[in-house]
Amino acid sequence: MDIWLQQLLIGLSVGTIYALIALGYTMVYGIIKLINFAHGEVFMIGAFTGYYALTAWGLGFIPALLLAMGVSALLGVTIERVAYRRLRNFPRLAALTTAIGVSLFIQYATIYLRGAQSEAYPSLFPNRRLEILGAGINLDALVILAVSVALMAILQFIVQKTRTGKAMRAVSFDLEAARLMGIPVNRTISITFAIGSALGGAAGVVYGLYYTRIDPLMGVLPGLKAFVAAVVGGIGSIPGAMVGGLVIGMVETLVSAAGLSLFRDAAAFLILILILLFRPEGLFGRHTTEKV
Repeated sequence: MDIWLQQLLIGLSVGTIYALIALGYTMVYGIIKLINFAHGEVFMIGAFTGYYALTAWGLGFIPALLLAMGVSALLGVTIERVAYRRLRNFPRLAALTTAIGVSLFIQYATIYLRGAQSEAYPSLFPNRRLEILGAGINLDALVILAVSVALMAILQFIVQKTRTGKAMRAVSFDLEAARLMGIPVNRTISITFAIGSALGGAAGVVYGLYYTRIDPLMGVLPGLKAFVAAVVGGIGSIPGAMVGGLVIGMVETLVSAAGLSLFRDAAAFLILILILLFRPEGLFGRHTTEKV
């Protein structure tokens, strides 16, 4: 039981990382119906920003986290303004193709500027373990869990309790009606990209802290898994993205604990297939009728 409790705590920590990334996907899709496949690269830039802040600039964990979130937010807003805004009224395939192009551009621009070599993230809590009900867990996993939960709680507060959150929900419900009611649609969409990208940048920092290695192509697989998490939870649903990330993290960890670590990545995509077969709208999604 101690071993499985330990795996449960690890799964929660990993799942919250996926949840933070998935929130970026689901927020953008919820407001403009776009799958932002460049979001994995925003996550990667956040990880490298945190790395340089910790190693080259000597910042602490919290300042490095905030800096990574700020840089990622700026990158997300820039991507929306330069690559997506003009395509908003085009067929969705045009924006989707552009998102893939932006993703590849950021990957290889990063490789060109700094090389393809990986970097070792600094260990902020070396050899620190805590005992919880007999289960041992590294302190960094608990820090990741605490930071991720705090950020998701702040996001819920922003979306549900602030004027900006109300504008985001209005634009998501009906963009044209929101514009007619005087809501600044372009600014609201930019804020959505900024918040989603900031969460992705924070995920990059805690991912580096947990897995200790980062590289310019690190956003591909976690980005895909986070997209799976968003679909599992119901794409466009913020609570769904949170739950979907936790589900993917828990399943991966339990599969590895059962001695099937070679199949941990496949497990996430197996869940995606099952969800699409039996509940395509996701756990928190709803059936919608679309006029064509």
